[in-house]
Amino acid sequence: MKMKFGCCTEVANAPVVREAGFDFLECTVVSLMPEKEEEFESILRAYEESVLPVEVCNIFLPGSLKIVGESVDESAIQRYLEKAMPRVKQIGADTIVFGSGAARSLPENFSYEKGEEQIIRFLNTAADYAESLGLTIVIEPLNEKESNIMNTIPEAVGMAEKINRNSIQVLADFYHMEEEREALEHLVTYKNYIKHVHVADTNRRAPGTGKYPYNKFISCLDWSNYEGRISVECKWGEFEQEVKAAGEFLHDCFNKTKI
Repeated sequence: MKMKFGCCTEVANAPVVREAGFDFLECTVVSLMPEKEEEFESILRAYEESVLPVEVCNIFLPGSLKIVGESVDESAIQRYLEKAMPRVKQIGADTIVFGSGAARSLPENFSYEKGEEQIIRFLNTAADYAESLGLTIVIEPLNEKESNIMNTIPEAVGMAEKINRNSIQVLADFYHMEEEREALEHLVTYKNYIKHVHVADTNRRAPGTGKYPYNKFISCLDWSNYEGRISVECKWGEFEQEVKAAGEFLHDCFNKTKI
């Protein structure tokens, strides 16, 4: 298996992450959208000077920018996408993770069907920008504590199928799969849609610190012939020590030679 390993963290941590043997960073879309527009120039410079490339961006939307419910501001969404998505391209990333639980969760007693329609409308709008920029958006299933819609890979794939656009694909997150007790075999069943992977371990700590069934997880990825990117998305304690250990653990697990 030829994997590229990344780390979800701030660009300032790039030297430490590179030293730990990782190939790329996964940073946030919202970090590219400062309140004061004049601050973007220095933000862009930090990304351009990073010792590791930023290949993926997560936290697509701020929680305050609702895409579901009775008070959706379509013009605000349009303005956000119009500015944010070219900036993702500008820093060199090609994939955007659509988790954004706070933005996409259904309000209490809100129609599931209507919420789904709103998400489809949002993703179609985002896909228009993505396709013009050569970007891919991967829908991230979130566990029920973080979102009340699209909690499993089959549900995310169902959404992608309804949209039916090449720029809309799916992410598999080991943590959310474990929280939902989702079958790891879904990595194989839905392999044609899975274009990015997140990993963590028990209590969402760093890989190698808990009891997640990594052997089975890796076997399923192997069976699916997955050769894409894998990003660590977890809670850190002592970052420098833990990211180094996580890098060693992943390289050992996937039998990849260290950088």
